[in-house]
Amino acid sequence: MRKTLATVVTSLAVLAGAAPAQAADLALPKPTGPRPVGTTSLHLVDSSRPDPWNPEASRRELMVSLWYPARKAVGRPAPYVTPQESAAIVKGFPDVSPDALTKTRTYARLGAPVSGGRLPLVVMSPGFSFPRATLTSLAEELASRGYLVAAVEHTYESVATTFPDGRTTTCLACVKGQDNVKVAASRVKDVRFVLGELVRGRWGKVIDRSRIAMAGHSMGGYATAQTMLADTRIKAGVNLDGTFALDEPLDRPFMLVGAPGHAPGYGSWDRAWVNLKGWKRWITVAGTDHSAFVDYAVLRPALGLPAQELDGARALRITRAHLVSFLDLHLLGKRTPVEDYPEVTDQTRNASAFSEAH
Repeated sequence: MRKTLATVVTSLAVLAGAAPAQAADLALPKPTGPRPVGTTSLHLVDSSRPDPWNPEASRRELMVSLWYPARKAVGRPAPYVTPQESAAIVKGFPDVSPDALTKTRTYARLGAPVSGGRLPLVVMSPGFSFPRATLTSLAEELASRGYLVAAVEHTYESVATTFPDGRTTTCLACVKGQDNVKVAASRVKDVRFVLGELVRGRWGKVIDRSRIAMAGHSMGGYATAQTMLADTRIKAGVNLDGTFALDEPLDRPFMLVGAPGHAPGYGSWDRAWVNLKGWKRWITVAGTDHSAFVDYAVLRPALGLPAQELDGARALRITRAHLVSFLDLHLLGKRTPVEDYPEVTDQTRNASAFSEAH
């Protein structure tokens, strides 16, 4: 994360002064791959450990959203968030309707039949206080190109999480001075548990266990690196604009994608860079801010809220393109060219030169 946890108390905390929202205008960018997309949600319970944030919970409960290539586009489009989640996200902004985000158009179909064959798996982890739904446009794109995507909701770290029985939890971890290391360590356990459940359960029949990657935004990017250190099942990783620590060598492919403030010389990326010992790339995207790499890139301007300078749809197009190219190369051994976007600067050589000089 670029901001401290204490400053990211709600997913849209920087969006004060909103104009009235037109919920009917909310839509994510369409997936560009050739396959229709299906989706479903899983409620998983880890009875082996208590919840790290709720002292009254003797077990860890998680919600996971799955997106996948479907055999055909049947079923209704998936809702973006629940009414309770929407209200929590926009709480404090009286000009935005509490249910505004429930009207967001998505493209995955609920319960559509999964395509045949073994699929590469990408586990995704959202930013601190950000619901897993904020990764939807990235996940739908990957699924349309043949990937199974599992986005983990880290309960009590999201502004709101609705469970199948109607309960909606809040962000108990969102307290001043929260420890980044503790949050990342908890997420490592969450992801490793989810991986185990997926490969052992009914989804294990469609997962190619030799082709598993992880990508995360903000704290999710930090957790990606830490999970890769702990779990060799994950073959490649991506950090989207997340400050992170890497105190020991990581010898698998890793990509950094960030806003201009994450140029070489920034701080945590420089320190972590030297411990990335496998294939690595560092790119920055002009005109972006911290939330421009997830759905808020398009949702904020659609709600009349302050957003990044770069057009939101273009910001997501750039993020999607680099994510697809990276995963195709390192999971499928396939080279997928990326358009030459003038907003993108490849900092890889600059980062290595900076590291050598310091």
